[in-house]
Amino acid sequence: MTTDRTTDRTTDSSAIRQVSAAGHQQTNRSDSALTAGRRARELAEATDGRTVDLLVVGLGVTGAGVALDAASRGLSVVAVDAHDLAFGTSRWSSKLVHGGLRYLANGQLGVAHESAVERGILMTRTAPHLTRALPMLIPLTPGVTRAQAALARTGLVAGDLLRAGAGTSRAVLPRPRRLSATEAAALAPGLRTPGLRGGLLSWDGQLEDDARLVVALARTAAAHGARILTRTRVTALTGAGAEIRDELTGTTHRLAARAVVNAAGVWAGGLVPGVTLRPSRGTHLVLRAASLPGLAVAVMAPVPGEGNRFVFALPQPDGLVYVGLTDEPVQGDPPDVPIPSEGEVEFLLDVIGSVFRRRVTREDVAGAYAGLRPLLDADGRTADLSRRHAVLTSPDGVVTVVGGKLTTYRRMAEDAVDVALARAGLAAGPCRTRALPAVGAAPRAVLEAVPAPARLVRRYGVEAPAVLASARAVGGPAGLDDAALLAPVAAGVPCTPAELLWGVTHEGALDVDDLLDRRTRIGLVPADREAAHAAAERALALAAAVSAAPR
Repeated sequence: MTTDRTTDRTTDSSAIRQVSAAGHQQTNRSDSALTAGRRARELAEATDGRTVDLLVVGLGVTGAGVALDAASRGLSVVAVDAHDLAFGTSRWSSKLVHGGLRYLANGQLGVAHESAVERGILMTRTAPHLTRALPMLIPLTPGVTRAQAALARTGLVAGDLLRAGAGTSRAVLPRPRRLSATEAAALAPGLRTPGLRGGLLSWDGQLEDDARLVVALARTAAAHGARILTRTRVTALTGAGAEIRDELTGTTHRLAARAVVNAAGVWAGGLVPGVTLRPSRGTHLVLRAASLPGLAVAVMAPVPGEGNRFVFALPQPDGLVYVGLTDEPVQGDPPDVPIPSEGEVEFLLDVIGSVFRRRVTREDVAGAYAGLRPLLDADGRTADLSRRHAVLTSPDGVVTVVGGKLTTYRRMAEDAVDVALARAGLAAGPCRTRALPAVGAAPRAVLEAVPAPARLVRRYGVEAPAVLASARAVGGPAGLDDAALLAPVAAGVPCTPAELLWGVTHEGALDVDDLLDRRTRIGLVPADREAAHAAAERALALAAAVSAAPR
């Protein structure tokens, strides 16, 4: 194994004109729609004896990014996953678009700069609709010495220099500043106030949902001609293609390709010998907003005894707070769905509880999730290992991309495609993804004018009106009017039937798990998942009935 490199259509015509004028070309929605029928058709095409330019294995954020990069260069692409879009690590993140401050503190200047650059691309070009600026507060409690506070403030200034060096304007990410104790307590009303000296406020990027980003990238790749095949397991892989099994029917096929990229994350080593990883588990807790009432900023609680590690309380727009995260080494074969340990749960509760008056307890935990980081093997703790990515080539020509993190997926994809092209001798255009918007993306001024409910605009951008229009077409014959289509699917669960229907008709959801665990994330809270199960089943049944109806 050698190392090659480290490192629509819309229902609102006025919105189209504004987007076009701003340089954001909208993807044709009908070409980007992923459905069960399209999957079956494209699986048959991909295995009919033809040879495609590129096979991508894995449909997390990196694999979807590779598929989009290659397809937008004009290559014929097939991308497969044994499960679903965003089934693995890509749905278990903190939902942040990091600027790389932690890596700067660890002396990883290249990784920090790359993170800041990619954050800016995501927030201003690729997915403005799925990203927002998140205020982040370090409360200066008695446990934070003045020397530590001075060091943290220096770090925030350095982070702002990274922002400027990456070309991201202060209109997107404001300047960090020192807060008084009164200001800090107003932004985070539950803070412990005895001895509070104030706070340090900075800004970073927040994702509406990591899995939604993956879905958007996969659909954009599909609009450029990529065949996106979920439930398609690779049973053998070489540089000339793969043996695959359709997990829905059990049938096996041969898929031939001129180049192959292995983007299977922590499972990459199981497909290609010689890829050695040291996975680490990052766990998050899911709380109801009432557990930390009035929280208007992310709160960063220093981990005792660690110079540059924090536990975050991250408020979400749907009434939840994520608390994370841990960094624990994982031994043995990585599981499909990692399980948080009780020790990690207690650690997160203890650290975040140190800065709030009300002690958050085990009873406040509405859910918990864990993801596995595909870190390159090296000496030291997993918490200290570099997040730099690497592109590796096996003796028989499989290109594997590992390491990295969600924020830098686009650069990882670009590097992997460049290596695959060079290895296979394929001619293609230059990378286009620096300026290529995902489906639904538009400048923020355009997004603010989209005539649709705010929740839909946050999650679907300029496609939001089409989400409702499509739901009317599917749900109307069953007697669902706009009020029913936009009502919460269950008490305390803000997701709507319109979103569930869109997940089936445009985003490739094949079953209840796809809808609840990846297209909507209701499943992060088990009680909410149970309450919404019937609504998901109904959405699948309604979509199937419309699909089967005579035309």
